[in-house]
Amino acid sequence: MIPQLPLALRWPRRQRFEHFHAGANAAALAAVHALASEAGAAWVYLHGALGSGRSHLLMAACQAASILGRRVQYLPLAALGDRAAALRGVVGSELLALDDLGAIAGDREAEHALFDLYNRARAEGSALLFAADATPAQLGLQLPDLRSRLGACTQFALKPLDDAERRAVLKAQAASRGIELDESVLDWLFARYARDLGALLDLLDKLDQASLAAQRRITIPFLRSFLRDADEMH
Repeated sequence: MIPQLPLALRWPRRQRFEHFHAGANAAALAAVHALASEAGAAWVYLHGALGSGRSHLLMAACQAASILGRRVQYLPLAALGDRAAALRGVVGSELLALDDLGAIAGDREAEHALFDLYNRARAEGSALLFAADATPAQLGLQLPDLRSRLGACTQFALKPLDDAERRAVLKAQAASRGIELDESVLDWLFARYARDLGALLDLLDKLDQASLAAQRRITIPFLRSFLRDADEMH
């Protein structure tokens, strides 16, 4: 059985539905929200590149379902050692979110364990939510029946936000903190720093604290100094 962690540790603050910036993924967001909140909703399979929001939506679903009193579990398959044992050990979940499905591709025991879990969940009326970097047909699964079961889920291809959308989100998040980010500062950030939205928002949190402590606006010289000091600390 998968050990249960305190709610605050399981679901990071930013990994919630209200912090998911849908862009072209509004239909996927609606389907995952329905799965988290409605009994009998269609099972969902999300696929997309790194940074497209797959894990965010899975954790958001678990957090939302928990608030409604549903028993939930999140299984990050890529981070597990004995994946077959972990899959066979899942019990009692009303919503189970399975992340990084590609991690079991070619692992005969794990594929059979997931196939059995899928059938058991159907029989028990549980809900499954899947995420991977490819469709079921492209994932490299060796078990045809498992490919068929996963292919029967409602599938969504997640599209990462483009630069303009990420810039708009960053500006809006900064404005909500009372921070005005000049276009030149955004240009500098996007040219030199990771464009993953989660990483940029984490950086904004740190910049907010640093600028308040220093009583300085966030300018390019301030950014250079902050990032140089951060690098030296590591």
